[in-house]
Order: sequence, then C-alpha cells, then structure tokens
Amino acid sequence: MRMANRIVLNETSYHGAGARVEIATEVNKRGFKKALFVTDNDLIKFGVAGEIEKVLHASDISYEIFSKLKANPTIENVQDGVAAFKAANADFIIALGGGSAIDTAKGIGIVIANPEFSDVVSLEGVADTKNKSIPIIALPTTAGTAAEVTINYVITDEKSKRKMVCVDPNDIPVVAIVDPELMYSMPKGLTAATGMDALTHAIEGYITLGAWEMSDMFEIKAMELIAKHLKNAVDEPTNQIAREGMALAQYIAGMGFSNVGLGIVHSMAHPLGAFYDTPHGVANALLLPYVMEYNANSGAAAKYKHIAKAFGVDGTDNMSI
Repeated sequence: MRMANRIVLNETSYHGAGARVEIATEVNKRGFKKALFVTDNDLIKFGVAGEIEKVLHASDISYEIFSKLKANPTIENVQDGVAAFKAANADFIIALGGGSAIDTAKGIGIVIANPEFSDVVSLEGVADTKNKSIPIIALPTTAGTAAEVTINYVITDEKSKRKMVCVDPNDIPVVAIVDPELMYSMPKGLTAATGMDALTHAIEGYITLGAWEMSDMFEIKAMELIAKHLKNAVDEPTNQIAREGMALAQYIAGMGFSNVGLGIVHSMAHPLGAFYDTPHGVANALLLPYVMEYNANSGAAAKYKHIAKAFGVDGTDNMSI
C-alpha cells in the first residue's frame, strides 16, 4: 500500500523587489517585540544588512545583531547564537543571508524551543523535537539554498569534520521574504555557484524515488526559470528580471525537494564541504554530470527528456525515453 504524500511549506512568503518592507507588516501583526538579527559580516560590510536595518528603524522594531558565523556554520556558531538570543531577551529571529545565516538561525530557534538538544549534535538526521522553532523571518541573499522554505538545515561538526544534515518540520521559518534586490551584491562566481545548487535541487528532487506529481510541478518550473535566467543573472548582476527569476526558481525548487528528498550529488557534496571547505554549489556543479550519467543507468533516464525540454532542447518529443 502506498504511503500518503506529504507537503510541508512555510506559513507565509513574499516575493518581488522591495518585499523586505513586509518585515514590519509581519512583526506588527504577530506582536513580536525584539529580534535577534542573524547575518554575516560580509553582508554588513556591503550594506545589505543596512537595508534591513532601515526597515527596522522605520518601524521602531528592536533588535540586536549576531554575526558570528562561518560560511559552513558550526555547532559552536549555533550555541553562541543561542547565548546571544537569551542575552538579548529576543522573542523572534530575523535571518539574512545564504544557507549559512538561515541554517544557523534554524539551529538557534530549534535549540531555544527544545533545550534538550543544546548539544546540537543530537539534531542530526530526523530529530524528535517536540516544539516548533522560535519564529524566524528569513530573507535569502543568494539564489540557491532555498533554506527559507525547506525543513532542512546543515551544521558542520568541526571535531569530526563532517556536515550534519538535520531534517525537522519544526525548523521551517514562519515567514520567507524573497527580495531580489538583496541579491544584487552577489559576485558572479557566487551567483553561478548558488544557481547550480538550485539546479541540482531541481534535478535531484525531480528524479528521486519520493517524487510525485506535485513535487514534479515545482521542479520542472524551477528548471525552466533557471534555464531562462541564470546566465543573465551571472552576466548582469543588477538585472532585476534575471535576479527575480532566479530568486523564484530557487524557492520553487526548495518547495519540492524539501518534501521528497535529494540524491547522490548532495550526499557527496557535503563531505567535500566538510573536509575541504568546498563551496556547496561548486561541489554540486562538479558532481552533477557524473551522477546524472550514473542515474541514467539506474532507471531515472525516462525523466531526462522532460529535463531537456525544460531547458529548451529541440526534438524532445521524438526521444525514445
């Protein structure tokens, strides 16, 4: 007997240039009092965090910044964030950044709400947390991880040099604000790498054994958007149409893979990141062609013509599989 298919998504999301102003709408509606603003020092340096601070100041929203993060966030980063949250007497989190900031925020929010997991190590895999995370408003600055809409987060255990993949519906941010203007400062290399992360999410989410009609719908649309917008986003960093297309593509891909899982590319990319600090999107890009070739011999090839069609390849209707 087939098990029921489950879809878990975040409660509310906003999309489009300037959407960051909706932080005030949600904070006021929900009665939040003080935020721990989790971000990284580069986003502070380049003024991206300042755009969020303008919104907070304009609406008299109290906050304290926590920026003690690594690109691959660690157990210590999460534990330091928990201490900062308590010291600030905060009641919610604003997370601005790529996977590093949002994943750190998820870890903080889960541990605050479930203190029995304060070692962080015990969160690896499918942890049996009882309580939903402290409320998180997540604003991505890269178009790749989709951490703002997924039930996953990744924390590095530096002692054992491995990445811990944590899967928990309780960690999902209550609000996602996907504002492409926050992505303009991404350099070309990071735009390309995070775009390849989004593409890998879409392809692996499409061919995984857990895929079904609703997840397929998300992943195919994500691939179409990536095919249309990624190169332009790399070539023209302030191209609003391209940035908005990629911002939406990575979010849609996340809606799918978060619920049906990924594959071998990610299982190999995480050790590369843990051992060699390889950027996650770069690792995915390196591995994806080889894994697709392997999967073609393992039953996934029947879906490949749909991937080709999403990328505008001619003659897909006449392909044999």
